[in-house]
Amino acid sequence: MEWTVDLPKSGQIVRTKVSFYYHYGIFVSEDEIIQFGVPDDVGKPADQIKVLTTDIYTFLKGGILESGVPTKDELKKMCTPSEIIKIARSRIGEGGYDILHNNCEHFVNECAFGQSRSSFLDDVRDKIRQKLKINRK
Repeated sequence: MEWTVDLPKSGQIVRTKVSFYYHYGIFVSEDEIIQFGVPDDVGKPADQIKVLTTDIYTFLKGGILESGVPTKDELKKMCTPSEIIKIARSRIGEGGYDILHNNCEHFVNECAFGQSRSSFLDDVRDKIRQKLKINRK
């Protein structure tokens, strides 16, 4: 996924930077972004974090909105914007938040691609694996 600062279209994955990580959501309109928790949820017990809707201002918390632009390969696997929104809306109120296995990035990727994944965590795992290989030599 590439990222741009253009105004998103309905059904597009969006993100905003929050300190050292990004918070993700599904853009429906300026009045509705579907997301798994909000940036203010950091430190809350996981069972209190739910999929919910907010407006764009609540989502951003003063940050910059970035719109996801899928690669050609991702486009082949991606649901249509209306399907993405339908899936995301069907999950409103759902819990089960886990920072490592079920966070906001997992949520948007599952809605868009049918696969729960986090590029942030994949990158962290890759860095750890590289360190372990270097340290074993």
